[in-house]
Amino acid sequence: MSKRVLRRIILGVLTVFGVYALTFLLVVSVPGNPFQQGERNMPREAAEALRARYNMDNNWAYFGQFLRGALRWDFGPTFTYADWTCNQIIAESLPVSMILGFLAMVLAVMIGIPVGVGSAVRRDGWFDVGTLGFVLLGISLPTFVTGSALLTLLSVTWKLAPVGGWGTLAHLPLPALTLSLPFMATIARLTRVAMLDALSSDFLRTATAKGASPRVVIWRHAFRVAFLPVLSYLGPATAQAMTGSFVVEKVFGVPGMGQHFVNAALNRDAGLILSTVLVFSTLLVAFNVLIDVLYAWLDPRITEAV
Repeated sequence: MSKRVLRRIILGVLTVFGVYALTFLLVVSVPGNPFQQGERNMPREAAEALRARYNMDNNWAYFGQFLRGALRWDFGPTFTYADWTCNQIIAESLPVSMILGFLAMVLAVMIGIPVGVGSAVRRDGWFDVGTLGFVLLGISLPTFVTGSALLTLLSVTWKLAPVGGWGTLAHLPLPALTLSLPFMATIARLTRVAMLDALSSDFLRTATAKGASPRVVIWRHAFRVAFLPVLSYLGPATAQAMTGSFVVEKVFGVPGMGQHFVNAALNRDAGLILSTVLVFSTLLVAFNVLIDVLYAWLDPRITEAV
């Protein structure tokens, strides 16, 4: 398994570099620059002097400069926020997004898996029909709709939670629940489909014939097999949740990483765009490698050749 993990790490590093190169090409191909956006429309000579100072007038020089800094985890200045560096922006916003994303994924797993298992065990019953409806709504409704509805109902009407903001435990439940709903619905759907397939397997009929209790058959035998597709989904889903959702952060006033990425794109702030994309891609690769390790541990049939 160590060779397999090492191969995944090497491929992950190459993937991150590819993401960086593609993002850089997209950034430099967009017209405009951070020194001439809105109120920052400075004289042309001053803008050109600043571009030359930061090597932004030479794409290849800027590409190498930013890459060398990224290897030292030093992303340089940001032009969206005065007197801030990209590292400071990430250090301030990434923990917020990771806390929110972690809580969202905990909710998604704790609720989505039991719902999916219960739906498969009670196939075609009222619980299964309700689960399918929940999955349809959770996947179809955008987060700005569910977030606004929860905010209006629980904060404005019933006064059970703050309207928005960040900094106390009371600010966590609503944005975490809103962010978790699409992931929760997907996990429930994946668990249901995988459990239905596992429950029809021969080895489960053998376990039942040997006198195993329904609880043991479902959770110890069937769920261990059914959890593998869910585990594969958890890697990219966790990375996506932990790097922030702009919509959820905007609705609830959460100072996370998603808002900074969108602001950087609007302001043509190449440094902040590249740094946030690199953080996201690095987390995505790291979680996928972790999922590969857990996958091999749960299913011994996976060999070095896979």
